Amino acid sequence: MHVKGVNLGNWLVLEKWMSPAVFEGTDAEDEYWLPEQLSREVYEARIRIHRSEYITERDFVTIRKMGMEAVRIPVPYFVFGDREPFIGCVEELDKAFNWAEKYDLKILLDLHTAPLGQNGFDNGGICGVCRWSKSPEEIEFVLHVLERLAERYGSRKGLWGIEVLNEPITERAWKLFDVPNRYPAKNLKMAEDSGPNTLEFLREFYLNAYDRMRKYLPEEKYVVIHDGFELLSWKDFMQEEKYVNVVLDTHQYLMMAESDGCPQELDSYLSYIRDHYEKEIREMEAYFPVICGEWCLFNSLVCGCDTKGGQSVLNGMEGSGKEAFSDKEKREIYLALAEAQLNAWNQGSGYFYWSYKLLTDTVNEQGWIGWDSWDFGRCMDFGWFPEQ
Repeated sequence: MHVKGVNLGNWLVLEKWMSPAVFEGTDAEDEYWLPEQLSREVYEARIRIHRSEYITERDFVTIRKMGMEAVRIPVPYFVFGDREPFIGCVEELDKAFNWAEKYDLKILLDLHTAPLGQNGFDNGGICGVCRWSKSPEEIEFVLHVLERLAERYGSRKGLWGIEVLNEPITERAWKLFDVPNRYPAKNLKMAEDSGPNTLEFLREFYLNAYDRMRKYLPEEKYVVIHDGFELLSWKDFMQEEKYVNVVLDTHQYLMMAESDGCPQELDSYLSYIRDHYEKEIREMEAYFPVICGEWCLFNSLVCGCDTKGGQSVLNGMEGSGKEAFSDKEKREIYLALAEAQLNAWNQGSGYFYWSYKLLTDTVNEQGWIGWDSWDFGRCMDFGWFPEQ
């Protein structure tokens, strides 16, 4: 098994920095607070227009033409439309499966958010709140969502697999990202008692999720578990014969390497990729097929400033005012980083680039130099990514 694909980020799970216009006229930083600040009519109109325009049939054609074989689609916990005031998105998913099957792409469905937050990130749906794993009721809700996704899409030809939960954070990463300060909670009362999930909890949750999903999910479809930012901690997990086609997902970003102390220079990035990504993925591939479900070419070097671990202009960071490198130099840096990272993912079982596109205006909006590297379409167009 080897998969190469791209994430359809910011389509069904919003990220403000990727699509600032959807949040215009509000001070909401995440999807939870957006409907609180707009009238029902305006909120519904914005969401429906965004979803209908952001990803269309044409994009599936383009992704196939780029040489990709699969898409990872982040979906919210309210995917089935049963959590007011949020709007479900099974109609969009149904269309995505029809497009994927028409154009010979596979889909990895990724449950990207959990009620009360599984990581406190903006992309977890609610900044600074991470209490989901302490609520038996909400844990059960998420298990039921996974069951329903498996039931609805399990027999679809286009389904590659289902990812149990995106980036449930554990202790080391909670500290590394300094979550409460990086993603301040809008409502401090809601954030009370927030903190990282334990590995013990995650293990139990994954076992339950596997059992619940396999009731509907044929054995040839993959169940994907995220490493909780602890790639080497899963060697003794799910090794019994009962567990088939379980894939371990790790997310590796150079901005995380920077937070981990990697100097912001090309040689250091390349060494870090070799000494950490390559080595650890090779080690874990003995236990699971390992995919890198999120990665990209973004780095502070090309941004021309220390992005403090990838904090955006929306986080209050000041980006560079001018390009630090010529187009030719930039292309050389990005190609070197792409080839090194692709080599690392090839020690395992494949990858999904984050993300297919973004709507941030990196030219007219001050401070966004270097952020276009998150956009896979631009990376391909500019020759920053090797032909696939």
